[in-house]
Amino acid sequence: MLVAMAIDGVLGWPGSLYARIGHPVTWLGRLIAALDKSWNRDHDPPWRRRIAGVFAALFVVGLAGALAFALQIAIGSGWRQVLLVGVLAWPFVALRSLHEHVAAVAGPLQAGDVAAARQAVSMIVGRDPSKLDEAGIARAAIESLAENTSDAVVAPIFWGALFGLPGIVAYKAINTLDSMIGHRDQRHEWFGWAAARIDDIANLVPARLTAVLFALLSARPAEALGCMGRDARHHRSINAGWPEAAVAGGLGVRLCGPRIYHGVLADEPWLNGGARDPRPDDVASALRLYVRALIGCAGLLVVVALV
Repeated sequence: MLVAMAIDGVLGWPGSLYARIGHPVTWLGRLIAALDKSWNRDHDPPWRRRIAGVFAALFVVGLAGALAFALQIAIGSGWRQVLLVGVLAWPFVALRSLHEHVAAVAGPLQAGDVAAARQAVSMIVGRDPSKLDEAGIARAAIESLAENTSDAVVAPIFWGALFGLPGIVAYKAINTLDSMIGHRDQRHEWFGWAAARIDDIANLVPARLTAVLFALLSARPAEALGCMGRDARHHRSINAGWPEAAVAGGLGVRLCGPRIYHGVLADEPWLNGGARDPRPDDVASALRLYVRALIGCAGLLVVVALV
C-alpha cells in the first residue's frame, strides 16, 4: 500500500494512459451498468429488484476480488509481491486526483473568480453550483475533500493493508457499486439497496480512522475531536459525518447545512454550527490538512509493517 501511495502521489493516473486503456474503475463501471440494464427491470416487483440487486452486488465484488486474488497468488511472495502488488494497487488509490480536483476549486476561489470556482466544484459535488455563493463553494469543496479522503484514499488503503490486492480491489468494487446504483431514486431504491448497505459497512472503520487522522493532525485537535463527538452522528450519512466534522472543527468553520440537490432543498443539519462560514483560504488550509493526513496514514502503514 505504501508503494501504491507513492506511485499515485508522483504520477496520479496519466491522461495518456487513460486514453489508451481507460481505468480499472471504468471497467468495473461498465460491468455494473450492464447488470443494471439487464437485471434491474422496471416491471419487476420491488422484492425481486432487491434480490436482483443483492446478486448483482455479490457478483461484482466476488468477481473483482477473485481475479485480484488469482493475480496476487500468481505473483508469488517476498519483495517481488510487495512491489508488483503495489503497482497493481496503484489505480485504486486516488490521492493525487482528489488533491488536484479540490485545488482546481481553491485557485480560482482565492483569485475571486467565482464563476470558474463554480465550474470546478460542479465536477466533485452533486448539489446545484449555480446556487452557491463564495462560502457555499468553499463549503462544498471542503466537504468533498473530507468525505473522499475516506472513500478514495484511506478506505482502499485500509482494506488493502488487511487483505492485499483482493482487499483493495473488492473495496473499490463496493464503492463503485454504491456510486452508480446506491441511490434512493425511483430506479435504484430497491436494486441499489444492497450496494448502499455494503458500502456503509465497508466504510465504518475507515471513515472514523480518517476523522481521527484529520483531528489529531489539525491545528485545533481538541475542537476537532469535540466536533466529531458532538455532530458527526447528526449527518445524513453514518460515515461521511465523521471526517467532515473533524475537518470542520479542525479548521474552525461550519460545514454541511441546507443545500439544493436537483432543485430540491435538503435541510441538512450543520456541523460545527456555531462557527463561521468557510472562506477561500480555508480550502487551501483543508488541502494542507489533507496532505498531513496522508503522511499520517503512511506513517501508520510503516508502524504496522514493522510490527
